[in-house]
Amino acid sequence: MMVQHDNQDIPVIRQCELLTLNRSSFYHRLCRDAEAEAFEQQVLNAIDELNTARPHLGRYGMRDALAQERQIEVNPKRVRRLMKKLGLEAVYPRPRRNTSQPSREHRKYPYLLRNMDITEPDQVWCADITYIRLYRGFAYLVAIMDWFSRCVLAWELSNTLDANFCVAALGQALASGRWPAIFNTDQGSQFTSEAFTGVLTKAGIAISMDGVGRAFDNIMVERLWRTVKYEDVYLRDYETPAEARIGLDRYFAYYNHLRRHRSLGRRTPASVYGLEASAVNLPTCQAVRKVLATPTRADIFETGDGRSVAAIAAVAPAALRFASATAAETSPMQTVPPYSRPDPVQRMGTS
Repeated sequence: MMVQHDNQDIPVIRQCELLTLNRSSFYHRLCRDAEAEAFEQQVLNAIDELNTARPHLGRYGMRDALAQERQIEVNPKRVRRLMKKLGLEAVYPRPRRNTSQPSREHRKYPYLLRNMDITEPDQVWCADITYIRLYRGFAYLVAIMDWFSRCVLAWELSNTLDANFCVAALGQALASGRWPAIFNTDQGSQFTSEAFTGVLTKAGIAISMDGVGRAFDNIMVERLWRTVKYEDVYLRDYETPAEARIGLDRYFAYYNHLRRHRSLGRRTPASVYGLEASAVNLPTCQAVRKVLATPTRADIFETGDGRSVAAIAAVAPAALRFASATAAETSPMQTVPPYSRPDPVQRMGTS
C-alpha cells in the first residue's frame, strides 16, 4: 500500500489526492477481513484454472463448475466481477451459415409444432446437419436429439452430404426402443429423401419440417450446434476426421451426463430423459488411433477453393462413417459448405 496511514508529515487526504485515489477505497481496504481476502484469492485462482480448461463457461456455467468441482459456493454477480477483474470473457458465437439444400423432387411435410406445448420426453425429436471444419477439409455432423430434454440420442459423421449417414443415425436412435410422436427436421434433401422419411413412416411417426428460412422452427438443435462448436470444436481444432470422432464422442458423453441446463432446472439432459448415468466414454477402438496420422498426398483431393480427406484416411469405418461404411472408391461430389472462401480471421469458421 503506497498510502502511509501513520505518516505525520503528509495527511492521508493529501496522499490520496496525489495518488488520485478515492479515500473511501483506501479505508474500505483497511477494513477488509484477512479471511475474506484469502477466500477471494481462492476463488480467483479457481476461476482462472477453470477458464483455462473450459473457456466457454460464462458466469452461470462458472458458478456451477465452482460448486461442482471446487466446492465453492458463490453467486453469478460475484463470478462476473471476478472474471472482469481477471480480464476473462467466455467464448461467444457468431452467426451460422445455412447448409440446408432442398431437393425439388422430394415431398415436403408441413410444420406441426406451431403453438404446441412440448411437455415430456419423446413427444418430439429433432435433427439437423452442420459441418465441422478440419485442417484439410470438412466433415459433416448429424445429430438427433429429444426436444424436451435436449438429450442427444444419436450422431454420425460423414465426408459427404448424402442421406446414408442420416439414416444410420436415425436407426441408432430408434434402436433404443423409444420412439417420438413427431420427428422435426429442416427441408434438406437428406431428410426429405425416401430413405429417411420411409423409416419414419414405417414406424408410424408423424413427420414435421421447418418452413424455408425459418431456423427458429428447429431452435433446439440449432442451439445444440452453437454449444458443440463453441465448447468443443473451435477449442480443440481437430485436424482429421478420426480426431473429430474421438473428441465428439467424449463431448457428447459430457453433454448428456455432466452438463447442466438452466432451462432444465440445472439438471443434465440424460437425467431428464431418463438415461442411466454413466462415465464419460473414452475411445475403445484402437483402430481409430491409427488413422490420426496426417494423410498422405494420395489421400487428399482438391475441391475448388478447399481440400478434403478421401479414401481410407477420411472414410475409415472406425474413424468417420458408421460401422457399415467402406472406404470411398471415388471422390465425393460435395465436400465443402456453400461459400467460396474460408474465414480470413478464424480458421475454424462460424457455426
